[in-house]
Amino acid sequence: MFLLKLLSRLPLSVLYVFSDFMFVIGYYVIRYRRTVVQANLKNSFPEKTLKELRHIEKEFYRNLCDYPIETLKLMTMSEVEITRRMDYKNPEEVELFARQGQSMIYLTAHQFNWEWLLAGACISTSPAIYYVYQAQSSKFFDNFSNLIRQRFGAKPIKREKVGREAIKLKSTLHGLALLADQFPGLDHDKRFWTPFFHQDTAFFQGINQLAIITQYPVLFFVTKKVKRGYYESEIIRIAEPPYAKNDFTVVENYVKATEKIIREQPEGWLWSHDRWKRTREEMGNQ
Repeated sequence: MFLLKLLSRLPLSVLYVFSDFMFVIGYYVIRYRRTVVQANLKNSFPEKTLKELRHIEKEFYRNLCDYPIETLKLMTMSEVEITRRMDYKNPEEVELFARQGQSMIYLTAHQFNWEWLLAGACISTSPAIYYVYQAQSSKFFDNFSNLIRQRFGAKPIKREKVGREAIKLKSTLHGLALLADQFPGLDHDKRFWTPFFHQDTAFFQGINQLAIITQYPVLFFVTKKVKRGYYESEIIRIAEPPYAKNDFTVVENYVKATEKIIREQPEGWLWSHDRWKRTREEMGNQ
């Protein structure tokens, strides 16, 4: 950690040289998950030419290599620099509910850079933020991820405890932050199947259940890359209570919002994730 912190003090312009090197090795030599990425892009954008798909693919890998560099930089970035590089266009959307003492659910997708998005939210908005996470198999990387995410005040909640913790937090003003576009692959995951980029796709039904349990409004954080090292975020209200027991408005609107931002900036999404690795039939229609 000490050595990483020293490295993170280098200017981003220098650290991006490491990213450029990783891109050459990862894209051309190791060819990291290129088969998965190419299949995902081809199936998601049948209307695009091979040239267009290759451009998206290459730009995605550049973003993917920038991600660990920018995440490392979070160890020593100041609030001023984060605010300059992660511009929140409408934080008043959060403050409107906060002034009413109303807690919220924050949803976003794996659109680069979600680590800067969390740090910026801690600085630019007033409610305490609790982020839901899945523990990593590597203890070192798990500790590192939580270290940078907590640096500006965000607090962790393990994925398997989110329901219980949400009930405990009912008396406090907060935002409950989740990345909800991963593949729900655990046996106990409740899934919501819906068309997503022309494919039958499983999403976490848990985000819908969380909204029903808490009766919180749901905000979607849209992240766009402006240029290298600079991002902007717009906060969109996608659902408000009351929610009925069998109401799937939250997850339906989340899927629509996620597909919209990916279509607007496709190179910014995590295409290396094997999102469609199992079909509904293989998972027993759950």
